[in-house]
Amino acid sequence: MFRIESEKELLRAFRSRDRKHVELPKGTQLPLFVRDYLSWVDPYGVRVFLVFVAPGSKQPTGIAFRRDQHGDPTLAPKMCDWCRTPTVAEVGLITTDVDSKRRVGVIVCLDLRCGERLESMSDRSGRSVLDDKARLMERMARFASEALGLEPGSAD
Repeated sequence: MFRIESEKELLRAFRSRDRKHVELPKGTQLPLFVRDYLSWVDPYGVRVFLVFVAPGSKQPTGIAFRRDQHGDPTLAPKMCDWCRTPTVAEVGLITTDVDSKRRVGVIVCLDLRCGERLESMSDRSGRSVLDDKARLMERMARFASEALGLEPGSAD
């Protein structure tokens, strides 16, 4: 669990190149108490934002993604790379800039509600969700580290 005191603190979690795109959902009240991670879709459905604390870190990391799903959604993969949950939810490619010339992406639940899906599956099966959530956070942190070169808790 982590706490975000102000909008300024939330924006600091993101890389400077992404901060101009961050738009909090209407009605967001700060401070925010975040159990695992925070995600939301912008009002236009174009961007999805993720804020999490990597295992072993104390500072939040933010990533601004573009929802680049094009073409026939029936051809899209139906398994999220992060939660590994077979789902009827939209699963597709979301991307983010590495720099001005390169973009990277990951195939995930387009709304990033992976944690809720893991909880729901655990509730139905009667098992604990803690290990699944830990693996989810590790996969998010691995993407930030390997694809973007971000160290845990560093925005730039």
